[in-house]
Amino acid sequence: MTDHEDRPRLRVAMVGYAFMGAAHSQAWRTAPRMFNLPLAPEMTTLVGRDEGRVAAAAENLGWSSIETDWRRVIERDDIDLIDICTPGDTHAEIAIAALRAGKHVLCEKPMANSVDEAERMAAAAGAARERGVRSMVGFTYRRVPAIALAKRLVEQGRIGEVHHVRAQYLQDWIADPKAPLSWRLDKQKAGSGALGDIGAHALDLAQYLTGDTVVEVSGALRTFVAERPVASEHAGLSGTASSERGPVTVDDAASFLATFSKGAMGVLEATRFAYGRKNALRIEVNGSKGSLAFDFEDMNVLEFFDAGEPSDTAGFHRVIATEPEHPYVAGWWPPGHGLGYEHAFSHQVVDLVSAIAAGCDPTPSFDEGLQVQRVLDAVETSSASRAWQTVPA
Repeated sequence: MTDHEDRPRLRVAMVGYAFMGAAHSQAWRTAPRMFNLPLAPEMTTLVGRDEGRVAAAAENLGWSSIETDWRRVIERDDIDLIDICTPGDTHAEIAIAALRAGKHVLCEKPMANSVDEAERMAAAAGAARERGVRSMVGFTYRRVPAIALAKRLVEQGRIGEVHHVRAQYLQDWIADPKAPLSWRLDKQKAGSGALGDIGAHALDLAQYLTGDTVVEVSGALRTFVAERPVASEHAGLSGTASSERGPVTVDDAASFLATFSKGAMGVLEATRFAYGRKNALRIEVNGSKGSLAFDFEDMNVLEFFDAGEPSDTAGFHRVIATEPEHPYVAGWWPPGHGLGYEHAFSHQVVDLVSAIAAGCDPTPSFDEGLQVQRVLDAVETSSASRAWQTVPA
C-alpha cells in the first residue's frame, strides 16, 4: 500500500450506491493503492435515502460514514468532492448545488436528462472553474487502455484524415419482454432509454477518438415492448415480477446517421435488444491512411490497419494493449495480464485527482457533456420529425 500521510487529502462523498456506486467505490479504494496520486482520496461519506440500506452499503463498499440527505453533505466543510451516481433526474440539482458550494464534482453520464439541465450544469461549472473548482463527466470508456491507445494513434496521424465512424453499443438485458420495469425504463428518471444510457457512450467515443464533433443527425428511436411487469419490492432486474404491468416510456433502441464538422460520416446504434450481446461497445474508424477497430467484449485488444503496408502482408494487426507503454497499463500487471471493466473507473479517478492537484480542468468537461446532450436531443427530435436536424453549436 502506498503511504499517503504526507499528501493533501481529497475527501469524497458519493451520492448513490447501486451498480455505478459500487464501481466508483472500487475505483476510489483501488486507484490510490496502484497509482502514485498527488492527493490522497478519502472515502468520507456515502449518501442514500434509506438509512439502513446506505449503512449496509457503506460497510460493504468501504465508506467511513453515511448521510441520508445530500444537501447536508454539500454544507459540510470536511467534503471536497461530490461523486454523483444517482439516476439522471437528480444530476442537475446535486451538481449545481455542489459546484456553488465549492465542491469538485464527478457526475455519471449522461450528464443530465435534458439540454436545459445540461446547460445550467455547464454554466455552473464555468462559474466554479473561475474559483478553481473542477468538474468532470463519467464517460469511463475513454479510460480503457486500448481506446486511449486508439486516440493516441489518431492524434499521431496514423490513420490520416477520418472518413467514416461506425459505433454500436449492443446489450440484451431487456430483450426478454418478461423482464421487469426499472428506473432505466422511466423517462422521468432516466431521460431516455438506450439512446442516453448506452448511446451516449458510443457517441462520446466517436467524438473523442476523432477529435471532432457531430453537427447534423438523422435518427430513429423504437420501443419494442410497450408494457412490462412491475418488479416485486426489493427485486432487481433479474428478480421476480408481480402481475401488475406498467408502461415503458423510453426507447428500447436508437440508430442515427451523423455528419461530423470536418466532413466525416457516422453511423451509430444503441440497443438493449441484441440477444447474445452482453456489453458490445464497438467502434471502427476509417481514415485516408488506415483503420482502427475496437470491441469492448474483447477489451484488451485494438485492431489497427496500416494502408501503407505492402498488399501481400497487409491486414488488421491485433494489438494486445497490455504493454507498459500503453496508456495506464504501467500501474498494473505484467504484459499479457489483461485488465477488466473496473479498471477504467480507477483510471478515471487517477485523471480526475491529477487534474485537481494540477489546478487544471479534467476531461470530459461539463461542456463536453452538454454537447453530447445536444446531439442526443437532436436525435430524438429527428426521430419525431423524420427529418435531419442540425446540432446547435
